Amino acid sequence: MIGVIDYGLGNPAAIHNMLRRIGVDSVVSSNRAELAEADKLILPGVGAFDEGMRNLAARDLTGFLTEQVREKTKPLLGICLGMQLIGEGSEEGNLPGLGFVSVKFQEFAPPPDSGLKTLHMGWNEVASAQENLLLSGFDRVPSFYFVHRFFAVCAEQDDVLGVSSYGVKFPSVIGRRNVLGVQFHPEKSHKFGMQLLRNFAEAA
Repeated sequence: MIGVIDYGLGNPAAIHNMLRRIGVDSVVSSNRAELAEADKLILPGVGAFDEGMRNLAARDLTGFLTEQVREKTKPLLGICLGMQLIGEGSEEGNLPGLGFVSVKFQEFAPPPDSGLKTLHMGWNEVASAQENLLLSGFDRVPSFYFVHRFFAVCAEQDDVLGVSSYGVKFPSVIGRRNVLGVQFHPEKSHKFGMQLLRNFAEAA
């Protein structure tokens, strides 16, 4: 069973529905006892970095996640804001992140003549940077739905699993040991999102 963490940001029910469509049992909860029973965890989210960290703390989930992920090595997938929260911090806020991966986030700054906006929104391809479980089983380079203004800057290149381009090439899938993150929304990405979530659910 997968525990989808509800900390008041985003739409965890959409992830729950997508998991149900691919036959994966899940529970949406902020209750630590319920989440502790899950085999894997998903940290979704849409919104601001500091608000996300404050919401986790208000629900007494910060220490819980550290225990589950670092001490018990439970697999965790961060989605969109959830991916940013597993890192060390963001230019968007002042609070430290969970620190599971050595990554920080900075705002896009497209050249004025590029026609690109600071907000990266819409479909974009994700190419594998190295062999990894999340981006396996696709019949072509997959496309996913993005909505974000801040992108990952990894301290360790080995943590970059997938890349996309938006004015600059940036890590759109990251991972270290049992912790994974995707900057896009698999729950909004149709068949490609289903395959990615299936990969996470079925991985040993």
